[in-house]
Amino acid sequence: MKRLNETQLKENWDKLINLVSETFSGERKEKLLKMYKHFEERMMFAPASGTAHFHNCFIGGYVEHVLHITGISRKLFTMYGELGAHIDYTEEEVIFAALHHDLGKVGDLENDYYVPNDSKWHIENQGKYYKRGKELNFMTVTDRAIYLLNHFGLTMSENEYLALRLTDGMYEEANKTYLMQYLDENKVKSNLSILLHQADMLASRIEYENWKYQDDKNSNPEPVKIVNKQEQTKVDGMKKAFDELFDK
Repeated sequence: MKRLNETQLKENWDKLINLVSETFSGERKEKLLKMYKHFEERMMFAPASGTAHFHNCFIGGYVEHVLHITGISRKLFTMYGELGAHIDYTEEEVIFAALHHDLGKVGDLENDYYVPNDSKWHIENQGKYYKRGKELNFMTVTDRAIYLLNHFGLTMSENEYLALRLTDGMYEEANKTYLMQYLDENKVKSNLSILLHQADMLASRIEYENWKYQDDKNSNPEPVKIVNKQEQTKVDGMKKAFDELFDK
């Protein structure tokens, strides 16, 4: 399983914050930075999934996935325009939706969404290294993302809302109400949700292939060393759990 060292974790976090600072302005930028500051110590270490053969199931996997989908979304935005697609949204809307499509995987205001799995059987037989935290109320990842954005006073355009809502495409049962419409007047008018879904699928597939075909050299990077005591305590706990899983 891939592991990111301290330098890689910090570099990815800095890329994320720089992207927010460069893309947004005014009150929206201030609110976003406040939200990211609140989640920094948890978001930096969060995995993007709980199962090894899904995507980015490792410490720091969430931020890396968000950077991947955002980069791919921006390239698709350019390609859509070059191919003659009807573009009725801005690049800022593309980036906002991409950055926050999986925000619900961070958890709620105080508790992590993913916690280390304490079931050896599920780890060894199903590759489920993480499970959902028991402290959380059940919500879909999308609903939790929208709730968190609302909590920090961040409003969305209609395009951004629909893109966030429909990122998972037909994999999310609730999306059928939007996507299985046969009357022209009921179809989703903007293709931003399609762009974001394609970007998410491509990012997730590439991350899956990175896991499946990873080199041995990616399995043992430098150990994570965090100066902040709270961060170090969390990393030490996760490292201990991982070491036990891999029988180091």
